[in-house]
Amino acid sequence: MTNKVLTLVFSVALTGFTYGQFSGQIQTNMAGGGADQAGTAGAIATLLGPVSDSSQKRTLEWESFAGSPYTADVYQPAELFYKDEKVGPVFYRYNALNEEIEIKETPTQEGLRGLSRDKNIILKVDGNPMRFMTFIDKDGKTLNGYLTQLVDGENFDLYKRTRVKFTEGSKAANSFVQATPSRFTQFEEYYIQKAGVDRIDELVPKKGKLYNQISQDQRASLKAFIKDNDLDLDSDKDLMSIILFMDRNSEPES
Repeated sequence: MTNKVLTLVFSVALTGFTYGQFSGQIQTNMAGGGADQAGTAGAIATLLGPVSDSSQKRTLEWESFAGSPYTADVYQPAELFYKDEKVGPVFYRYNALNEEIEIKETPTQEGLRGLSRDKNIILKVDGNPMRFMTFIDKDGKTLNGYLTQLVDGENFDLYKRTRVKFTEGSKAANSFVQATPSRFTQFEEYYIQKAGVDRIDELVPKKGKLYNQISQDQRASLKAFIKDNDLDLDSDKDLMSIILFMDRNSEPES
């Protein structure tokens, strides 16, 4: 099965929603509960994107596969913002295969709604902003997708991207060979942005790649910091500590 078919199969769903301009009338079946809640529902509705109906018959039952297209199968709490304006609390689930965010007002709310891929929309998860952004991978390709900001520094910003790859299984060729199940495999990528540089580049978590981000005379102190604290570059927490150290001991690009 091709990735194109998978994209159609795993599209998030939107029920009872007519997509329009922010200034137009938006229909929504978000749960009501007073003027404040209705206002929040209306604001959220303006941020939703056009996606397919969840009641459509599924042609592929991904639950039987190994892994999941979602970073978490249950909805998690988050805060929704548009630019700097808080829209309200939501529950979200991230389909990393299709890079789509599904949201609900409550975990038990019926139907699915997908956020529009608007770069002004921010989903704060445990205080970390997640948004649709443009970035450059290690192969030099310019991509669009969701990044979560881990470090907001004066000289360096650090982002994390979660990707999911689908691998189709294969039937057993004979009784001596086991069948291979279809599976979803999750990957983590990191991206860095220097102050004064208008681009976000993938950061391969290797010491040499980190040293290239700073000047020659700053590398000795960074090497000592990593060694003295026995830091693991594959750990989010340790990588954040390293970037914060670099941030404190670096000067912005002129």
